[in-house]
Amino acid sequence: VRLGQDWRTADRHSAGLAPAPAEHRPAIVQVYAARAFNWRGIFAVHTWIATKPKNGRQYKVHQVVGWRAWRGFSSVVSRTDRPDRNWYGAIPVVVGELNGHAAAKAIPKIEQAVRRYPFEYRYAAWPGPNSNSFTAFVGREVPELKMDLPVTAIGKDYLSRGRWLASAPSGTGHQISLWGAVGVLLAWEEGLELNVLGLSFGLDPSGPAVKLPGIGRLGPH
Repeated sequence: VRLGQDWRTADRHSAGLAPAPAEHRPAIVQVYAARAFNWRGIFAVHTWIATKPKNGRQYKVHQVVGWRAWRGFSSVVSRTDRPDRNWYGAIPVVVGELNGHAAAKAIPKIEQAVRRYPFEYRYAAWPGPNSNSFTAFVGREVPELKMDLPVTAIGKDYLSRGRWLASAPSGTGHQISLWGAVGVLLAWEEGLELNVLGLSFGLDPSGPAVKLPGIGRLGPH
Protein backbone atom coordinates (compact mmCIF):
# COMPACT_ATOMS: atom_id res chain seq x y z
CA VAL A 1 0.00 0.00 0.00
CA ARG A 2 1.39 3.37 -1.07
CA LEU A 3 0.29 6.26 1.14
CA GLY A 4 -0.04 9.88 0.11
CA GLN A 5 -0.68 9.17 -3.56
CA ASP A 6 -2.35 11.65 -5.87
CA TRP A 7 -5.25 9.85 -7.56
CA ARG A 8 -4.75 11.97 -10.69
CA THR A 9 -1.32 10.45 -11.33
CA ALA A 10 -1.83 6.95 -9.85
CA ASP A 11 -1.27 4.00 -12.20
CA ARG A 12 -4.42 2.92 -14.08
CA HIS A 13 -2.79 0.64 -16.66
CA SER A 14 -4.12 -2.83 -17.47
CA ALA A 15 -2.74 -5.64 -15.30
CA GLY A 16 -3.06 -8.09 -18.19
CA LEU A 17 -5.52 -10.40 -16.42
CA ALA A 18 -8.45 -10.25 -18.85
CA PRO A 19 -8.40 -12.15 -22.15
CA ALA A 20 -8.38 -9.90 -25.20
CA PRO A 21 -11.89 -9.90 -26.75
CA ALA A 22 -10.45 -10.57 -30.23
CA GLU A 23 -8.79 -13.73 -28.90
CA HIS A 24 -11.51 -14.89 -26.50
CA ARG A 25 -14.84 -15.17 -28.33
CA PRO A 26 -16.91 -16.94 -25.58
CA ALA A 27 -18.76 -14.90 -22.97
CA ILE A 28 -16.83 -14.18 -19.79
CA VAL A 29 -17.52 -12.72 -16.35
CA GLN A 30 -14.71 -11.75 -14.00
CA VAL A 31 -14.85 -10.41 -10.45
CA TYR A 32 -11.86 -8.32 -9.37
CA ALA A 33 -10.43 -7.05 -6.10
CA ALA A 34 -7.63 -4.56 -5.50
CA ARG A 35 -6.42 -2.71 -2.45
CA ALA A 36 -8.44 0.45 -1.88
CA PHE A 37 -6.87 3.81 -2.61
CA ASN A 38 -4.40 5.37 -0.19
CA TRP A 39 -4.74 4.62 3.55
CA ARG A 40 -7.94 2.61 3.10
CA GLY A 41 -5.86 -0.03 1.35
CA ILE A 42 -4.26 -0.96 4.69
CA PHE A 43 -7.57 -2.47 5.74
CA ALA A 44 -9.73 -3.01 2.68
CA VAL A 45 -10.06 -3.81 -0.99
CA HIS A 46 -12.26 -2.35 -3.72
CA THR A 47 -14.17 -4.87 -5.84
CA TRP A 48 -15.86 -4.73 -9.24
CA ILE A 49 -17.40 -6.95 -11.91
CA ALA A 50 -16.52 -7.14 -15.61
CA THR A 51 -18.68 -8.76 -18.28
CA LYS A 52 -18.24 -9.54 -21.98
CA PRO A 53 -20.95 -11.28 -24.01
CA LYS A 54 -20.22 -13.95 -26.60
CA ASN A 55 -18.39 -12.41 -29.56
CA GLY A 56 -18.37 -9.11 -27.73
CA ARG A 57 -15.65 -6.66 -28.75
CA GLN A 58 -15.45 -4.86 -25.42
CA TYR A 59 -15.87 -5.41 -21.69
CA LYS A 60 -18.36 -3.61 -19.50
CA VAL A 61 -17.24 -2.79 -15.96
CA HIS A 62 -19.81 -2.55 -13.13
CA GLN A 63 -18.83 -0.90 -9.86
CA VAL A 64 -19.74 1.67 -7.21
CA VAL A 65 -17.67 4.85 -6.93
CA GLY A 66 -18.10 6.69 -3.65
CA TRP A 67 -17.31 10.26 -4.70
CA ARG A 68 -20.23 10.22 -7.10
CA ALA A 69 -22.73 9.62 -4.27
CA TRP A 70 -21.08 12.34 -2.18
CA ARG A 71 -21.77 14.78 -5.03
CA GLY A 72 -25.38 13.71 -5.41
CA PHE A 73 -24.92 11.45 -8.44
CA SER A 74 -25.65 7.75 -8.74
CA SER A 75 -22.72 5.80 -7.29
CA VAL A 76 -23.31 2.91 -9.70
CA VAL A 77 -21.15 3.03 -12.82
CA SER A 78 -21.62 0.54 -15.68
CA ARG A 79 -19.59 1.43 -18.72
CA THR A 80 -17.24 0.11 -21.37
CA ASP A 81 -13.72 -0.02 -19.97
CA ARG A 82 -10.63 -2.16 -19.57
CA PRO A 83 -11.71 -4.67 -16.91
CA ASP A 84 -8.34 -5.27 -15.27
CA ARG A 85 -7.07 -1.74 -14.69
CA ASN A 86 -4.90 -1.15 -11.65
CA TRP A 87 -7.03 0.51 -9.00
CA TYR A 88 -5.12 3.76 -8.62
CA GLY A 89 -1.78 2.05 -8.13
CA ALA A 90 -3.01 -1.26 -6.71
CA ILE A 91 -2.71 -4.36 -8.90
CA PRO A 92 -6.01 -6.31 -8.99
CA VAL A 93 -6.58 -10.04 -8.67
CA VAL A 94 -9.39 -12.16 -10.10
CA VAL A 95 -11.54 -13.52 -7.26
CA GLY A 96 -14.27 -15.09 -9.41
CA GLU A 97 -14.84 -16.07 -13.03
CA LEU A 98 -17.40 -17.66 -15.35
CA ASN A 99 -16.76 -18.64 -18.95
CA GLY A 100 -18.75 -19.73 -21.98
CA HIS A 101 -22.38 -20.76 -21.65
CA ALA A 102 -22.45 -20.20 -17.86
CA ALA A 103 -21.22 -16.63 -18.34
CA ALA A 104 -23.66 -15.96 -21.18
CA LYS A 105 -26.58 -17.01 -18.95
CA ALA A 106 -25.33 -14.97 -16.00
CA ILE A 107 -24.68 -11.66 -17.79
CA PRO A 108 -28.37 -10.60 -18.20
CA LYS A 109 -28.97 -11.46 -14.53
CA ILE A 110 -25.94 -9.43 -13.50
CA GLU A 111 -27.18 -6.42 -15.46
CA GLN A 112 -30.61 -6.72 -13.86
CA ALA A 113 -29.04 -6.95 -10.39
CA VAL A 114 -26.93 -3.85 -11.08
CA ARG A 115 -30.12 -1.91 -11.90
CA ARG A 116 -31.79 -3.16 -8.69
CA TYR A 117 -28.99 -2.15 -6.33
CA PRO A 118 -30.85 -0.40 -3.49
CA PHE A 119 -28.15 2.04 -2.32
CA GLU A 120 -27.54 3.92 -5.55
CA TYR A 121 -27.34 7.30 -3.82
CA ARG A 122 -25.82 6.21 -0.52
CA TYR A 123 -22.18 5.48 0.26
CA ALA A 124 -20.17 4.98 3.45
CA ALA A 125 -16.68 3.52 3.52
CA TRP A 126 -17.54 1.83 6.84
CA PRO A 127 -19.55 -0.28 7.49
CA GLY A 128 -21.34 0.27 4.17
CA PRO A 129 -23.03 0.53 1.81
CA ASN A 130 -19.96 0.84 -0.42
CA SER A 131 -18.37 -0.75 -3.48
CA ASN A 132 -18.11 -4.13 -1.76
CA SER A 133 -21.75 -3.98 -0.65
CA PHE A 134 -22.61 -3.54 -4.33
CA THR A 135 -20.51 -6.49 -5.52
CA ALA A 136 -21.87 -8.73 -2.76
CA PHE A 137 -25.44 -7.69 -3.61
CA VAL A 138 -24.91 -8.80 -7.20
CA GLY A 139 -23.45 -12.07 -5.92
CA ARG A 140 -26.53 -12.77 -3.83
CA GLU A 141 -28.80 -11.96 -6.77
CA VAL A 142 -26.77 -14.16 -9.15
CA PRO A 143 -25.72 -17.16 -7.01
CA GLU A 144 -24.24 -19.03 -9.99
CA LEU A 145 -21.26 -16.67 -9.65
CA LYS A 146 -20.39 -18.42 -6.35
CA MET A 147 -18.73 -15.16 -5.37
CA ASP A 148 -16.15 -15.79 -2.64
CA LEU A 149 -15.17 -12.24 -1.73
CA PRO A 150 -12.11 -11.74 0.49
CA VAL A 151 -12.63 -10.79 4.13
CA THR A 152 -10.83 -7.54 3.30
CA ALA A 153 -13.88 -6.56 1.22
CA ILE A 154 -15.25 -4.44 4.06
CA GLY A 155 -18.91 -3.68 3.40
CA LYS A 156 -19.73 -7.02 1.77
CA ASP A 157 -21.82 -7.93 4.82
CA TYR A 158 -23.97 -4.81 4.62
CA LEU A 159 -27.42 -6.10 3.71
CA SER A 160 -30.36 -4.51 1.95
CA ARG A 161 -32.72 -2.27 3.89
CA GLY A 162 -34.25 -3.81 6.99
CA ARG A 163 -32.65 -7.22 6.49
CA TRP A 164 -30.54 -9.07 9.00
CA LEU A 165 -30.65 -12.56 7.45
CA ALA A 166 -29.55 -13.25 3.87
CA SER A 167 -27.72 -15.69 1.67
CA ALA A 168 -23.95 -15.43 1.64
CA PRO A 169 -22.47 -13.54 -1.35
CA SER A 170 -21.50 -16.92 -2.83
CA GLY A 171 -25.06 -18.21 -2.60
CA THR A 172 -23.73 -21.38 -0.95
CA GLY A 173 -24.80 -20.58 2.62
CA HIS A 174 -26.31 -17.90 4.82
CA GLN A 175 -25.35 -15.04 7.08
CA ILE A 176 -26.69 -12.92 9.88
CA SER A 177 -25.57 -9.30 9.83
CA LEU A 178 -26.61 -6.21 11.78
CA TRP A 179 -25.93 -3.09 9.65
CA GLY A 180 -22.73 -4.70 8.37
CA ALA A 181 -21.05 -4.06 11.73
CA VAL A 182 -21.48 -7.41 13.46
CA GLY A 183 -22.53 -10.83 12.25
CA VAL A 184 -21.67 -14.38 11.30
CA LEU A 185 -21.52 -16.17 7.95
CA LEU A 186 -21.48 -19.90 7.23
CA ALA A 187 -21.23 -21.13 3.65
CA TRP A 188 -19.64 -23.84 1.55
CA GLU A 189 -17.52 -21.38 -0.46
CA GLU A 190 -16.57 -18.89 2.26
CA GLY A 191 -16.42 -21.24 5.24
CA LEU A 192 -17.04 -19.62 8.62
CA GLU A 193 -16.61 -15.87 9.04
CA LEU A 194 -17.18 -13.66 12.08
CA ASN A 195 -17.72 -9.94 11.55
CA VAL A 196 -16.75 -7.68 14.45
CA LEU A 197 -17.18 -3.93 13.87
CA GLY A 198 -16.90 -4.51 10.13
CA LEU A 199 -13.66 -6.51 10.37
CA SER A 200 -13.95 -10.19 9.45
CA PHE A 201 -12.12 -13.22 10.80
CA GLY A 202 -12.61 -16.56 9.09
CA LEU A 203 -11.76 -20.21 8.75
CA ASP A 204 -12.17 -22.15 5.51
CA PRO A 205 -11.88 -25.89 6.23
CA SER A 206 -11.75 -26.76 2.51
CA GLY A 207 -8.35 -25.06 2.16
CA PRO A 208 -7.62 -25.21 4.95
CA ALA A 209 -7.12 -21.49 5.34
CA VAL A 210 -7.36 -18.74 7.93
CA LYS A 211 -8.80 -15.32 7.03
CA LEU A 212 -7.61 -12.24 8.91
CA PRO A 213 -8.66 -8.56 8.85
CA GLY A 214 -6.39 -6.39 6.72
CA ILE A 215 -4.34 -9.41 5.64
CA GLY A 216 -6.86 -11.63 3.92
CA ARG A 217 -6.55 -15.36 3.27
CA LEU A 218 -3.59 -17.35 4.62
CA GLY A 219 -3.57 -20.76 2.95
CA PRO A 220 -4.57 -22.33 -0.37
CA HIS A 221 -7.77 -21.33 -2.10
